[in-house]
Amino acid sequence: MKFALKSLLVATLAMTSTMAISHEHGHDSALNNAVKSSERSSDRDQYRHPVETLEFFGFKPTMTVVEIAPGGGWYSEILAPALKEQGTYYAAHFPADSSVGYYQRALAGFKKKIAEDERFNKVKLTEFAPSTHLDIAPASSADMVLTFRNVHNWYMSKDKDAAANAFKSFYKALKPGGTLGVVEHRLPEAQADEMQKSSGYMKQSVVIELAKQAGFELAASSDINANSLDTADHPKGVWTLPPSLRLGEQDAAKYKAIGESDRMTLKFKKPL
Repeated sequence: MKFALKSLLVATLAMTSTMAISHEHGHDSALNNAVKSSERSSDRDQYRHPVETLEFFGFKPTMTVVEIAPGGGWYSEILAPALKEQGTYYAAHFPADSSVGYYQRALAGFKKKIAEDERFNKVKLTEFAPSTHLDIAPASSADMVLTFRNVHNWYMSKDKDAAANAFKSFYKALKPGGTLGVVEHRLPEAQADEMQKSSGYMKQSVVIELAKQAGFELAASSDINANSLDTADHPKGVWTLPPSLRLGEQDAAKYKAIGESDRMTLKFKKPL
């Protein structure tokens, strides 16, 4: 009898372990399948490291995830299919009532994806603008909020409270214990603070302080998206580099050799 019970216990533990491994493998597969899909371009992956970045943030395909200002949908083409079957993906896009031409074009393009692309047919579209539209998802509903290369835009805004308002909005949407993931162009701490108002680069210390003022705690930082070749002092700011190449053919080879910007990758937590 003791031997039979022992054998049953061992078998149960083995099955539980196998199920857990299978469950985790399913998580990995959903993300990797989305990244490896032939329906998206992988040209920028060498600079943006989507799998490593999302794994660092603790992404799981069962989560409720909000992406802030997805623009044309580079990360959305990963997040929407990865979350489609088991999770929920909110795209907090530009407001429909915006008078900015680029915002209108980007939003129209994103709506077209939702209407025509099967990968996007479960996306929940909300609106975000740090001065006017702050309800990115129901309060305390999200496991994760993600923002990729957006903080500088809010910091450069005419509204001096825009960046602070943005982080408060993220805090409101997250569940207690939820994660805020931030990727941002990084300005060396020794550079003048004023450069943050025009260059598209932000000091890591400033971004961390913005998050802390909203109530977040810094959980971890990573150099996954670091680029030691980027000096952050280019003629047209961060837009001198790929993919913008704001100078056109002038010194294009030089800036292509540098690649995309040096970036901070920060993981914050909303306290329990």
